[in-house]
Amino acid sequence: MLVILGLLTSFLSFLYLIAPSIRKLFAGGVCRTTVQLPGKVVVITGANTGIGKETARELARRGARVYIACRDVLKGESAASEIRADTRNSQVLVRKLDLSDTKSIRAFAEGFLAEEKQLHILINNAGVMMCPYSKTADGFETHLGVNHLGHFLLTHLLLERLKESAPARVVNLSSVVHYFGKIHFHDLHGEKRYRRGFAYCHSKLANVLFTRELAKRLQGTGVTTYAVHPGIVRSQLVRHSFLLCLLWRLFSPFLKSAWEGAQTSLHCALAEGLEPLSGKYFSDCTRTWVSPRARNSKTAERLWNVSCELLGIQWK
Repeated sequence: MLVILGLLTSFLSFLYLIAPSIRKLFAGGVCRTTVQLPGKVVVITGANTGIGKETARELARRGARVYIACRDVLKGESAASEIRADTRNSQVLVRKLDLSDTKSIRAFAEGFLAEEKQLHILINNAGVMMCPYSKTADGFETHLGVNHLGHFLLTHLLLERLKESAPARVVNLSSVVHYFGKIHFHDLHGEKRYRRGFAYCHSKLANVLFTRELAKRLQGTGVTTYAVHPGIVRSQLVRHSFLLCLLWRLFSPFLKSAWEGAQTSLHCALAEGLEPLSGKYFSDCTRTWVSPRARNSKTAERLWNVSCELLGIQWK
């Protein structure tokens, strides 16, 4: 046993020694565009921490008026204060948005539309992962409700403003784990069988399918949309899983930073010439392949129609 522990300690020490080289290898792409954003308006969900916060920081640095839409307003104000000081951009604002409650989503949209006449970039960044079984205020399984349906409704409510402000973009954060996802239309809310790891995967597949169908319906409007895999990032997203928290802490030297994780979101929000790739999936600032299920147009259309029914909206 002592020999095994010694070997394990030596192996981990070796890994940590070469960690900087490994991290450089897997750090991924960097958003290279120099586009500036004076006069542009941006909404980012969940931008009080992690990837969203770094995305907000960079967009503020480029001169945009940035709305941090988050559930925890106090954390949002703290992040906004830090970003304003860092970027010297006073136009970083915080608004309450709870994606697990459609009343909160509608209240946010109503307030924003009354406040702003333009919206150029919407980044659906917020999400939950590995939650114990629970339901949202509206009775949706939490991963589906927050990660997919909440952003689906928010995008619907803000879409006319995006069209009026075209060219405009919608960026949806997904994940490579969408490869393990499947849309169980007979059990969308996991009432028959629930495994929280797979529930997250299913919701990330829904993000890719939503992006695909949204792009099809937005053709000719000047609004384009992209799905993003940010990479494996050191963040608070894994807080509901003790095992993942342990692994994240153990392998933190090898994971992307929040700044690195934000790069593909920034690329899809800013890079010139991406319009022909609307509806596509990006990783490390490059278009990449999606799973066969994520390419299924019939599933995407059915998910769209079911989402509208669940939310009680009409969206042609």
